[in-house]
Order: sequence, then C-alpha cells, then structure tokens
Amino acid sequence: MASIFEKLWRLSAAAFVLKALFAAIAANGLLLAFILLRRAYRKRYFAKRDMRVYELRKRWDALISGEIPFESWRRNAFDREIVETIVLDAFEAAGPEESARLLKFLRASGLIEKRIFEARQLTGWRRMRALVALGRTRAPEGIPALAEGLRDLAQETRLAALRGLGRMASPQAAEEILAWLGEQGLTVPDLPLQSALLQCCVERPQLLLPHVQNAKGHLREVLGRVLGDVATPSLGSDLLQFVGDDLDELRAAAARAMSQSPSGLAHHVLNELARDPVWFVRLRAIVSLGKLSERRAIPALLRGLADSNRLVRLRAAEALVGLNTEMVPIFERVVAAQDRYGLYAYLAALENADLRVQLETELQASTRVSEEDKKRLQNVLQVGRLPAEEPATVGSAIKSPAGQG
Repeated sequence: MASIFEKLWRLSAAAFVLKALFAAIAANGLLLAFILLRRAYRKRYFAKRDMRVYELRKRWDALISGEIPFESWRRNAFDREIVETIVLDAFEAAGPEESARLLKFLRASGLIEKRIFEARQLTGWRRMRALVALGRTRAPEGIPALAEGLRDLAQETRLAALRGLGRMASPQAAEEILAWLGEQGLTVPDLPLQSALLQCCVERPQLLLPHVQNAKGHLREVLGRVLGDVATPSLGSDLLQFVGDDLDELRAAAARAMSQSPSGLAHHVLNELARDPVWFVRLRAIVSLGKLSERRAIPALLRGLADSNRLVRLRAAEALVGLNTEMVPIFERVVAAQDRYGLYAYLAALENADLRVQLETELQASTRVSEEDKKRLQNVLQVGRLPAEEPATVGSAIKSPAGQG
C-alpha cells in the first residue's frame, strides 16, 4: 500500500508546489536554528568576555607593571585581544605620564611588534585592523609600517594608514606622508589628508615648503590650505614668495606668517593683503596687523572695520582695541566713518576687553575734543548707535560675497 507521501508525489503540477513548500519550511527552519544558535553563542561569548574583563581589571596595575607574567595571558588570543583593547582605549584619555606607562607596557609585552608584523604581512581587512591599532598606540617605531600601508591598493587601507600617521603627530610621520604624495599624488580624499598633515606639521611647518612649490593642480591647493593653518612667524621670509600667488590659501599663509616677522616689509605686505579680494586672506592680514601692534596699522584696521565680512570687522575691532595708544582718537574716527556695523564691532570688542570704562574716563578727561563733540561721542558710547540725525551707511571698503552681515 502506497504511503501518503508517494501519493502526493504523483500529483503532477501540485507536486512542485509541495516540493517548494517543504523546501521553504526546511530553509526557514535551518535559518531560524542558525539565528538561535548564533544568539546563544554570542550571549555566551559576551558573558565570558565580560567576566574575563572584570578579572583582568581587578589585577590591572599588576598586569601593566609586569608583576603578572606576560606569558600568562599573551599566548591566549582571547585574553590578548581584551588586554590590547583596554590599553588602546586608555590611550584616548591618558595624560603624558600614563601614556608613557602604557606605551612601555605595549613595548615590553611585544604587542607593538606583533601589530607591526601584521601591518606588513597581512592583507585586506586584517591589515587595515592592524594599521588602526598601530596608529592608536602612537609609537614612533610604527611609522615605517604605517608608511608602507599608504601604498596599499585598497583605499580603506590607505586611509587607515594615513589616520594612523596623523595620530603620531610627529615631523617623521609628515615626511612619510609628503614623500608618498610626491610618489603617487593625491589618491585619498582631501579632508583626511589635511587633518593628518595639520597634526604632523605643526612642529615643523617648513617641511611643506618644497612640496608646495613643486606640487601641481589640486594637490597644491590642499597643501596650501595646510600651510595656511600651520604657518608661523619663522617662515615670514620664506613665504614672501607667495604674497602674489594665484592660490588664495598661500596668500593667507603669507599673511599669517607676517604676524611677528622681523622683516621691515611686514607692514607693507600686510597692508596690501588686507585689500585682497578673498575674505579669509583679508582676515589673516588684519589679525597679523593686530599682532604687530603698530600705530601705522590704524588706517588699515579702520578700513577692516568697514569690511563686508563680519569676521574681518570683528578682528579689526579687536586689533584696534588692543593697540597701546590713546583710545579717544580711534573712537572718534570710528564714529566719523558713519558705519553702524563697524561701530557695533568696535563696541563689542570694547566690552569683551573690559575697556569701556577706560574709554569713558579718557573721553571725559580729553582736552583735544570740543564739548559738543565730547557730548556726541559720549552719547554714541552710551546708546550704542550712531546719532539719528546722521544716517548710517554701510561703507564697505572691499566688496566680497562671503560673510555678509
């Protein structure tokens, strides 16, 4: 006698439906079993890991100091991963002393050498993970391995190596990045490259100069932005060559470097850059003029006070307030300019510097100002706006579409 399954099997078209139904039920059952098994495994794994982290944390000082032999945990991949994770996380919030202690532990335990080996020998996501861990250690001996990672075919791996070198924040790392750029050009997005170079070139911004001079196209623009952010007064004479450069970032770098330049050309150069059509070049020039703190910079600063860009006006006002000179003549010229936005910026800088009372005192004691003008200036200072009978105009000396209002 035929079984029920044999009878069902003879049902021509319906048999295919039944086969598909049984296959779907079996597949769903297997998938459900896999999900439940995986959840049970992960639950057990995390419980085990949590317990092991607790045990290691209880003996953490002895572990770091070496009282507990490294062999007791290093040969166990599970324990080794936990210890390394805890140390790398501790680096993020550690001070100089604690960082030195953690780095000494990583060296003594051989974890850094292990990551260097993996960064050089492994491929794919394993290499990327090793590069990330190596960068988080901030160990100088990892720089060559990270530099090799820059030449990997995968962009994700190159970015991991670049970010790792950026974490090093050392001139040696900057040299490796710049050498790689000279060989292969710009093969990563702009922002990660700029961030890494900013961190690495702060101590020695002169490393960028030859590369900026020789770079072409978009790479020169990226390097110019970095140079504009890290330029120091020590580069003043070297950056004079960029004063008339077509690249805005390089003109801004030159303006920044002139802030404390011993060169007699500094004032004249900054006076010209303060008229630049690009707002952030004018901003850098105004800030540098303020740092020079010279009386002959007053006309340029007053012109900056009437700038179309709000940040330029604010920095010009701060520079004027910070000058070591009489405040009444400057305030008189600010009011005479009939620019309400410039006046607001100057009064805001005056309040921020807590010099309002000093200006009131100087104005009250001034003998060079007539009583009528003195009363008018006192009224402007108290009310915070131009007299109603004198219409306010926005007298912008430089027109720029950026930063209006």
